[in-house]
Amino acid sequence: MPTATGQIDEIQTSMLRALASPHRLRLIHLLGSRALEVNEIGQAMELPQAAVSQHLAAMRAVGLVEATRQGRFVSYRLTDPEILTACDLMRAVIVRRLSALGSLAAAAHRSETEGSRAAARHTSISG
Repeated sequence: MPTATGQIDEIQTSMLRALASPHRLRLIHLLGSRALEVNEIGQAMELPQAAVSQHLAAMRAVGLVEATRQGRFVSYRLTDPEILTACDLMRAVIVRRLSALGSLAAAAHRSETEGSRAAARHTSISG
């Protein structure tokens, strides 16, 4: 019998798998401000309506977005505003990581440059 924690882990895995697409992450950010119709999303993302619909269906299947029908129009919104908060938090972690890696790369580059200059000085002095 699965535990509650195990079930939550499975649901979280499904949600994260559904977000494993740049288009779907962009959708989260678009829908973070307000509900949008499929054609509005397609225009904003420069994607065909069929592609947008497929992404929305995958996100709806795991409970990230919900649809509301108004006549012949269907608009989508996030099921919970904290979804955007969670994506923003992960983005901040990534930016900090890239910044740290950039600082490390810059320090390594400086070290290599200084080492090359020292080697060149040594060669010119002994030559």
